[in-house]
Amino acid sequence: MLGAFAAGLLFDDLPAPVVRQATDFILDAIGCAVGAWRDDPEKARIMARLVETFHSTGEASIWGSPGLRSDAALAAMANGALVNAADFDDTHKRALLHTGSVVVPPVLALAEERGLSGRDIITAVVAGYEVAVRVGMAVMPSHYRFWHSTATNGTFGAAAAAAAAMGLDAGTARMALGFAGTQAAGLNTFFTSGDLTKSLHPGKAAFNGILSARLAEAGGTAPPTMLEHEKGYLAAFSTDPKPEALTQGLGVGWEILQNGFKFFPSILASHSPVQATLAIVTENDLDPGRIESITNETYNTVKTHFSAKQVTTPMGARVSVPYCCAVAALDRQVGQAQFTQERVVRDDVQHLLARTEVLADPNLNALYPEKFPARVTVTMADGRSFTASRDFPKGDPQDPLSPGEIEAKFVDNVSGRFNSDQTRRIISLVRALGGDAPAKPLLDLLAGREG
Repeated sequence: MLGAFAAGLLFDDLPAPVVRQATDFILDAIGCAVGAWRDDPEKARIMARLVETFHSTGEASIWGSPGLRSDAALAAMANGALVNAADFDDTHKRALLHTGSVVVPPVLALAEERGLSGRDIITAVVAGYEVAVRVGMAVMPSHYRFWHSTATNGTFGAAAAAAAAMGLDAGTARMALGFAGTQAAGLNTFFTSGDLTKSLHPGKAAFNGILSARLAEAGGTAPPTMLEHEKGYLAAFSTDPKPEALTQGLGVGWEILQNGFKFFPSILASHSPVQATLAIVTENDLDPGRIESITNETYNTVKTHFSAKQVTTPMGARVSVPYCCAVAALDRQVGQAQFTQERVVRDDVQHLLARTEVLADPNLNALYPEKFPARVTVTMADGRSFTASRDFPKGDPQDPLSPGEIEAKFVDNVSGRFNSDQTRRIISLVRALGGDAPAKPLLDLLAGREG
């Protein structure tokens, strides 16, 4: 049914809020990818060099690297990794999936290759979002014990998006999802080491999505029941699969509207406790040098996955909730400056990090994943303590970013790579994708062919 949905979805099926949300996520994904050249330049250079080693010709561009073009699958891989490089990309909280990083890159790469219209792009992006998060919700939460949802479940979304962008029929799109399932991979080991594999995962998912659709288009066959087969994806990747989640509300309730934007460039689990920490230190004007300890009471997954205390790299810092709380208390802000290598290893943050704890609270765990709750207590050297709570991070559908905040984030991300005129044009062109305007001017501007 998911294959038929991806193949049969039409732009005219999409409600106006869905179209608007899709353009917002396209803009956000582009901004995050371009921002990687400033905020994680080594990772950006690695992905660009990797693409060059394949010596592939093609029409698809690597955003932020004018003149570098390659095959659509390789460009999607590089751009997918760049979107996630600074952990600033959108997240669906029940699927725990960075959806934009696996869906937007393959669609825009295929748009360059095949001359898609703006409406084609929007339709394919929505198809990818709806499939990816439904597969994610069908295998979560036990899936997350070992598997990185963006890598695994995201592969299905990338394949669905590619199938829609390529105009595959229902049966062929179903084959594409079969190929996706047998390629889905990506382990959560990076939460300890804070390494490149985290960003490789969405890139490889995006690559595999195009590969899956191309194999199906070429006539290749894959298991038609990859998801529900007794030896298929749900059975293999979850101890408590929920097959009903695959189709519940499909085409009626739009999960893309439940995706949230990130306000801080760090793991989403850190956002509620960061906001609680910032509220405490600013409202009470606390002296950071007098903070004795920080305690974050929250849901179980934070304790089991995001509580590293041995933090030595920028990515390690981004995925460590204790680090994010500690640096928030010290700096009274959490932006890209808080995740430079120099900031991560400084004595003050390392000292407070050692005294920042995460505790799993059963009552708060019962609220997850509908809420991302955190109760933070900051204790001072003189014995005073201050507590604040937060249920939803800023950027969540329950506390959404305004259009102005989304655009401000984009403007900041692309500064240094695009001038102000180019930036305004990109925003305008992305917003126009749902209209009658062609997509080529946007794609040319991103590729450095105009501007």
